[in-house]
Amino acid sequence: MVGSLFLVAVLAAFQRCNKKSSIIIPWKKSRSQKDQTPVYIDPEMLKDVRRYSRQELEVACEDFSNIIGSSPDSVVYKGTMKGGPEIAVISLCIREEHWTGYLELYFQREVADLAKLNHENIGKLLGYCREDTLFTRMLVFDYASNGTLHDHLHCYEKGCQFSWTRRMKIAIGIARGLKYLHTEVEPPFTISELNSSAVYLTEEFSPKLVDFESWKTILERSEKNSGSIGSQGAICVLPNSLEARHLDTKGNIFAFGVLLLELISRRPPYCKDKGYLVDWAKDYLERPDEMSSVLDPELKHFSHEDLKVICEMQIESRQFHYLRNLFFFIYKHHLVG
Repeated sequence: MVGSLFLVAVLAAFQRCNKKSSIIIPWKKSRSQKDQTPVYIDPEMLKDVRRYSRQELEVACEDFSNIIGSSPDSVVYKGTMKGGPEIAVISLCIREEHWTGYLELYFQREVADLAKLNHENIGKLLGYCREDTLFTRMLVFDYASNGTLHDHLHCYEKGCQFSWTRRMKIAIGIARGLKYLHTEVEPPFTISELNSSAVYLTEEFSPKLVDFESWKTILERSEKNSGSIGSQGAICVLPNSLEARHLDTKGNIFAFGVLLLELISRRPPYCKDKGYLVDWAKDYLERPDEMSSVLDPELKHFSHEDLKVICEMQIESRQFHYLRNLFFFIYKHHLVG
């Protein structure tokens, strides 16, 4: 009798513990024995994030025919939800047999992190799609209708039609978005490749930062990691190299400085004929009488005070006062949000 009661108690305790534990997902698609190690993922991680079906996204994106961007790692589609907003859908380009436990964990962590972001200058994640019958991993964002900053600076035949005032408003919006990601989100969140292609513009030309290139970075890092994923309690912990997106705030600020130069000069960060933009501009930045030489020739009017602030920030960046530069730029314009 005592033995039976003891057995019942043990089983009850096991069931209570089992309810709190994470889902075990055995990824057996890879030929590598190491990748067959079960991966533990918190089943509550995405409970508050909308999950779309592939079918409804296929309808919204006109059978995935409306492609607005692509890379070796992802394709971006534009779509319109029935009775809802315009959307941008990022579809990951990876074969199912190459999809590892690391990548599934990172995908879900990335969705959870992006869903928490809430700022007017950050692209809003509306939801995700995760299906295995027809292998699909997609992120769904609110669509910014005016394309990318890169398009406006470099791709239109008539050249960039942005006034100095509009360029400064875009710069301030980007700075505010970075300030939010770096100081108001815990842990700090970074854009894996901050450049003019990561800046999307709304109908009113308000900038929104969208990290469409994060998968390029994570796939590179994932290839360097093999073996089992360590766990801490019931929740799985990513290896340090896969957490690195939270650590490169300095790189983001340096990239912001380069982006400012690109915005005012309308020159790409690098071109074969003229080399790196930063190298070209540095000789002008330190000489007040030469500062205006970095400007887009099509600009008819500009603010000398604004230009001075931008040039000062470039000089500070080379001295590695990274985060201070971001606040310096915003406060100098008296536009702190």
